[in-house]
Amino acid sequence: MTLGPPVPMHREKRRFDFTLVGDANIDIMLYGLPEVLTPERELLATDMNILLGGSAAITAHNLAALGNTTGLITTVAGDHFGSLCQMQLRQAGVDLSHCIPVEQTQTGVTVHLQNQNFRRMLTYAGATFHLDYRQLDLKYLADSRHFHMSSYYLQRALTKQIPQLFASLKQAGLTISLDPNDDPACKWDRGILQALRFVDVLMPNEREACKLAGEPEPDRAIATLTQLVPLLIVKRGAHGVTAHAGAQSWSAPARPVQVVDAVGAGDSFNAGFLHGWTRGWSIEQSLAYGNLAGAWSTTASGGTSAFREKLSLRAFEDAWATAAPANDVARQCG
Repeated sequence: MTLGPPVPMHREKRRFDFTLVGDANIDIMLYGLPEVLTPERELLATDMNILLGGSAAITAHNLAALGNTTGLITTVAGDHFGSLCQMQLRQAGVDLSHCIPVEQTQTGVTVHLQNQNFRRMLTYAGATFHLDYRQLDLKYLADSRHFHMSSYYLQRALTKQIPQLFASLKQAGLTISLDPNDDPACKWDRGILQALRFVDVLMPNEREACKLAGEPEPDRAIATLTQLVPLLIVKRGAHGVTAHAGAQSWSAPARPVQVVDAVGAGDSFNAGFLHGWTRGWSIEQSLAYGNLAGAWSTTASGGTSAFREKLSLRAFEDAWATAAPANDVARQCG
């Protein structure tokens, strides 16, 4: 069954396939640290990397790497890390012409302490907290087929206006997707329900779905959220992904790969799924492509490295060309 997006009016005149608003930070990856972090000891990592991070930036980067025209509005601090973020995004082909300079703050940083079975994430949000609705160029954002937002709960200067932003873009004929990500404050403010009225595709992981719905069990959370959005995607890590639209549901297993880390895997899934869904692919094909993109991102450090090298991208394309998505996806009708 095909459950694709509605076609925006004047689609052929749109400048972008995708526009995004959100965070562009630095990820500092530390590998090989002990699971127990002893105080007052100098603990040695076995490897490290400094890479582009931020959910919106990773999604935008990988959408562009997959061949989509992509524009991102994010805050830009005038420091070295901010320049590094911009350089890597531009190298992928992301348009940053309407980014918002901010002063008296620094680029956000997340330090990932990567262990074999889990990771710790320590974040300084920095410029992300200063993304202001009044500074957004709505005409720029509306000149697109689809709008995506990540990290809802990190947009502290923007949060109250997100429903207004979504309403404006919906009126302009865009489809809209939202990945809420985590709420570091653990408040899970219910104001997000106002924004969900305009969302076509909601893309949380399993824990986030439960928190958004206020339900302890994933099945109950899914039942609640499918009443609020036309299409719900629930990412389940090693257990794959499920999609839900009304009484219909689909599931797709995770792709087996040699994992370096899972940083940005969900954002890469978002890029892959939206790449297909906005082209009118079936849910089955879009899930399979998203799963492949998410899995591929785990084969290199961070969320974008696997999509930065031409040889790696060619291998990704070859893996998709030889895959049989219909064999990998199960559909159930309720």
